[in-house]
Amino acid sequence: MRGHYVHAASLRMDPDADLAAPGAAITLELCGSWDHVPPCPLAPHHTSPERQGGAVELRVVFAAEPGQEAEVRRRIAKALASGSLTGPEGVTTEWALLGSHAAVLSGAERGQAERIATA
Repeated sequence: MRGHYVHAASLRMDPDADLAAPGAAITLELCGSWDHVPPCPLAPHHTSPERQGGAVELRVVFAAEPGQEAEVRRRIAKALASGSLTGPEGVTTEWALLGSHAAVLSGAERGQAERIATA
């Protein structure tokens, strides 16, 4: 049975940078493509970015088999550490990873995790 998890990260991004780009980089790393038929092969996930002052706080809710949690977190960290993504239109978005860590699911995230785990 899949467990429900959240991974949090802080990024530095230009004010006009595409907030969806880090999530797309995570999808690319976890799924091999940001344009694929569900479900995600390794870990269904949802990324929520939010600007807070000069930083972007990112939360990645995911569902994975307990034995795969560390691998999913490693791939999320790798995608964020890359610091950039060139989208399908050829536009490159850059960011700097300030830090990331395992976090505790909020109540709303718990419901979201349950939904994506069964998708």
